[in-house]
Amino acid sequence: MPAPKNALKAALAAKTVQHGIWMNLVSPIAAEALAGVGFDWLLIDGEHGPNDIPTILQQVQAIGSRTNIVVRPPVGEVRLVKQLLDLGVQTLLIPMIESAEHAAQMVKAMLYPPHGNRGVGASVARASDYGRIADYITTANDQTCLILQIESRAGLAALPDILKLDGVDGVFIGPADLAADMGYPGNANAPEVQETIDATLKAIMASGKSAGILTFDPKTAARYQAMGVTFLGVGGDVAILTKAATALAAGVKAG
Repeated sequence: MPAPKNALKAALAAKTVQHGIWMNLVSPIAAEALAGVGFDWLLIDGEHGPNDIPTILQQVQAIGSRTNIVVRPPVGEVRLVKQLLDLGVQTLLIPMIESAEHAAQMVKAMLYPPHGNRGVGASVARASDYGRIADYITTANDQTCLILQIESRAGLAALPDILKLDGVDGVFIGPADLAADMGYPGNANAPEVQETIDATLKAIMASGKSAGILTFDPKTAARYQAMGVTFLGVGGDVAILTKAATALAAGVKAG
């Protein structure tokens, strides 16, 4: 029996748009509820959400197979990639990639030898159903999906070399950090930032890799989708909760 098929990887390779949201609430209950909403993927955020390996595992278990799971670790470190893959997570979004060397290191961390250096311990890991998926080690490489996040001028400078790497399924633009690094903190809508984002997304797509971005504005999301962006984040659990609660509070107080 082979490793589970990664439907998100297959969809991105087919250039089929996949919509999803960020999860920062660190709640298995919220994750379980959102898994049935209809998004193509949910991203468990370890960079800006107070998540660690145990809390990520709880959410992964709560979501199950009802939608695709993406995890963003706090940093791109081999040890974290190893742990997350062994949890059964197949798609990782790695933040703050600023060199082709770091990107290549992440590619190798996603793959078992001889193509990479992922530690071989699947027999005790959730990823292989604790050893019950007999062909896991020989088939897992084909189902891992690596998305690299570019969010600085250094990352932009390294992008041409990053796009040449095999094993990178997609490149994601981080608008907020990129805007800050370009001198527009808190203003990702600045014309210079938007021009840079658009040009970068087009370069990613021209390379044949999937392009990704996050926006909480439906009109902007529609524009990116029309451009050909296929890994499209359209919201987050914190924003959804607070916006709905704020509107409800304002409505009842207004009478």
